[in-house]
Amino acid sequence: MTLFVFLAVLSAAAMHAIWNALVKVHLDRFLSITLMTLGTGLAALPALAFVEVPKPEVWPYIIASVIFHMGYRTFLVGAYQAGDFAQTYPLARGAAPLLSALGGIFLLGEVPAPLAIAGIVMLSIGTLVMSFRGGAHLERLNLRAVGFALGTSIFIASYTLSDGTGARLAATAQSYAAWVFVCDALSALALCVAFRGPRSLAVLARDWKAGLFTGALSGAAYWIVMWAMTKAPIASVASLRETSILFAMLISVLALGEKMTVWRAAAALGIVAGVAALRMG
Repeated sequence: MTLFVFLAVLSAAAMHAIWNALVKVHLDRFLSITLMTLGTGLAALPALAFVEVPKPEVWPYIIASVIFHMGYRTFLVGAYQAGDFAQTYPLARGAAPLLSALGGIFLLGEVPAPLAIAGIVMLSIGTLVMSFRGGAHLERLNLRAVGFALGTSIFIASYTLSDGTGARLAATAQSYAAWVFVCDALSALALCVAFRGPRSLAVLARDWKAGLFTGALSGAAYWIVMWAMTKAPIASVASLRETSILFAMLISVLALGEKMTVWRAAAALGIVAGVAALRMG
């Protein structure tokens, strides 16, 4: 992984943490995620006039990505409902890099260097420790919450592998990302109407500015990730992306006044060590 790609993915991780911190709309989890997805699609829509239409061999990956993202959103909402957000979300994100690495090895034949594998493991462990804050609240995670969180991580790994492969096959990462974002927004809109009815559209419209802004930020962050996966191993990029958890912690401590605990500091050091190993690997 070159220094430019490395820094680009770190910036994407920071953007991912920022848009999560900025989501303050008064909607439930399902509508909030739908709103952000629609915002991403709207932000990407003008780009369709300037990018190539995907080749036939690329469309199966776009369709797979849309399906995996639908599963991701469904399981993430289920995880939010079954358990505590501060634990279930990092659990889902922390397990995903390991699954992406295994998928890259066994499905794509893409084996990271030994030092990169060590970095992936350290990043994942640091993220999981950040989730549980040293295991003090493990007893509060019921099996249903754990199941939804791990299911979410499977979908994250699935769309990561699908998008990484699809972006490599496409004419450019930009064209692949634009078409994925628009198609994903259309599927999210259809799913919302199916589950919540046409009246939900009026509810979403009231917060369209927040949706467009967070959607554009989210889309930019993931576009960088998809582009990076055409330049570096998918597993390494996927793991480096999860430093968003570290940036989220920094925001919570520096901007929101939350306490820096010993376990948080230890988890942060583990994540930083994993980042260093990925860079050297």
